Amino acid sequence: MQNTTAGPRRTPHRTLGIETSCDETGVALYESGRGLLAHALHSQVEVHAAHGGVVPELASRDHVRRLLPLIRRVLAQAGTAPEDVDGVAYTAGPGLIGALLTGATLARSLAWAWGVPAIGVHHLEAHLLAPLLEPDPPEFPFLALLVSGGHTQLVRVDGLGCYRTLGQTLDDAVGEAFDKTAKLLGLPYPGGPALARLAEDGDTERFHFPRPMTDRPGLDFSFSGLKTHVLQMLANLPRDPRTLADVARAFQDAAVDTLVIKCRRALREIGIPRLVVAGGVGANRALRSALDALARREGAQVYYPRPEFCTDNGAMIALAGALRLAAGESAPLAVETRARWPLDSLGPP
Repeated sequence: MQNTTAGPRRTPHRTLGIETSCDETGVALYESGRGLLAHALHSQVEVHAAHGGVVPELASRDHVRRLLPLIRRVLAQAGTAPEDVDGVAYTAGPGLIGALLTGATLARSLAWAWGVPAIGVHHLEAHLLAPLLEPDPPEFPFLALLVSGGHTQLVRVDGLGCYRTLGQTLDDAVGEAFDKTAKLLGLPYPGGPALARLAEDGDTERFHFPRPMTDRPGLDFSFSGLKTHVLQMLANLPRDPRTLADVARAFQDAAVDTLVIKCRRALREIGIPRLVVAGGVGANRALRSALDALARREGAQVYYPRPEFCTDNGAMIALAGALRLAAGESAPLAVETRARWPLDSLGPP
């Protein structure tokens, strides 16, 4: 995806990051040695709520409307003029191809106009590196649990570009299972956070769901069966508020327990006492509490990005881009994006 074309105008120092992989428009400015200078995010929840999910064409159009105002806002917040930007990073994949092209085209155009290098960033790499934005970042190597609406993976991270997938979902991602189950419960979009709120009022003892694929060896996941279990249960239950809350609690408990069991196995297998949690589901409070308890039992340390950096954001793109630009990588003038892009295909700078 990247190439080593002509070197940058100067050593990249301030990197503008642009995120448009799905339904959130993120922009940030990152300065090497100082950290994050400014960031802004626009969510398209209201745009897609009436449709019950993300409509790709609407997402692309909204990115077009939001990007330039957000870039101006971030530069103003950071007190930075365009001529002081040393590089531009953008999400090149995976994601919705129209949304990716919107951000990539603008980012590459700005870089050309400003005479600075551009870099296409792997969306999942950026999520894995997001905890490096925090005051107490993890050291390499570490185990990463990547949990979002599109991905559920356990990854060994030995350094920038050095990733080995240890396990992944065989069907639905855990965030997708949350959203689909929320829809079965009649909850509004976005479903995952709504289900988590409802589960707080649920009785943990009333229903017990299976913990899929925990009765066999390995680190792969499967969550589609939990959704089916909910569907079958609801066919024979009253849909009163108490019952819906209890079902939501049982589903969340099962999903969280499954993730924790697989994390425990992975920590013991690789012998690295550092666990990074990345992706939107990483903001789930029940999951954080369970993983904190796991870390205490296993003598490990768990790292999270701040909640606003769990979901898609420009800050993680700016950081990942800055690291690769500093290593001498840059993207060609031709805009390249990928709807699908295996994380294991990346390499170190």
